[in-house]
Amino acid sequence: MRYAIAGLICFACSSLATHAYAQVRPEVEACRVSGLAALKEESPSIENLTFDIDGLSIAKADTKVEDTPIKMVIMGEANLQRVKNAKPNRFVCLIGEKGKVVLTFFTER
Repeated sequence: MRYAIAGLICFACSSLATHAYAQVRPEVEACRVSGLAALKEESPSIENLTFDIDGLSIAKADTKVEDTPIKMVIMGEANLQRVKNAKPNRFVCLIGEKGKVVLTFFTER
């Protein structure tokens, strides 16, 4: 009986984690992936990049940077997980047409 209850709890927890991950907007994931790739070029010691999903500011936009249309701006907290430590950072990500990442900028807090 204990094993059955433990199994159900584990299944419920994994289902909730999968459901929460599935709710991340594709633009946010695009920012994370492109940001991680750019950061790894500069600093190979970065192993992972995570965003504070609950604290993100996501705003629709209808503007341009020179001739490049900007359709969304995403800002928030990011953790750059390095081999030795993780420092909190702020980030700004500009999304253009068709969900394409135009710019991702990180700065230490």
